[in-house]
Amino acid sequence: MPLSLKRLLAPAPPTETKRTLARLGLGGILVFAGTSHLTFARKDFRAQVPPWLPLPVDLVVVLSGIVEIALGSALLLLGRQRVPVGWIVATFFVAIFPGNIAQYAEHRDAFGLDTDAKRLARLPGQPLLVWLALWSTGAWRDRRRLTS
Repeated sequence: MPLSLKRLLAPAPPTETKRTLARLGLGGILVFAGTSHLTFARKDFRAQVPPWLPLPVDLVVVLSGIVEIALGSALLLLGRQRVPVGWIVATFFVAIFPGNIAQYAEHRDAFGLDTDAKRLARLPGQPLLVWLALWSTGAWRDRRRLTS
């Protein structure tokens, strides 16, 4: 059955306190990270933009910061729609993963990652963020609600 807007906007079933706290924490982290894109960490975020991306580097940093603020705000404020928000946040984390790989492959220093070993050690963190987005929102657990 196709996904309907009514089903997408239906309130999600209750979830455990630990998931809610993780969702709110992730939301806060995303709002902070997005704000840092636009202010004090802009130069560091430029190091993560893959050189093959056909857009101005600063535009990518600013737009991704705005998206992070929006996604973090959604995690914080849209608890009733946490399942679709969780899928969107997880997709965002997958979409920006090439930036982390580019930082490693291009040997770019940023955020204290000044050796290949440190940059490589950071890479497993991105799949953990995908997992956290899905787990904390109950998106994987409650996915049938969107598709049935």
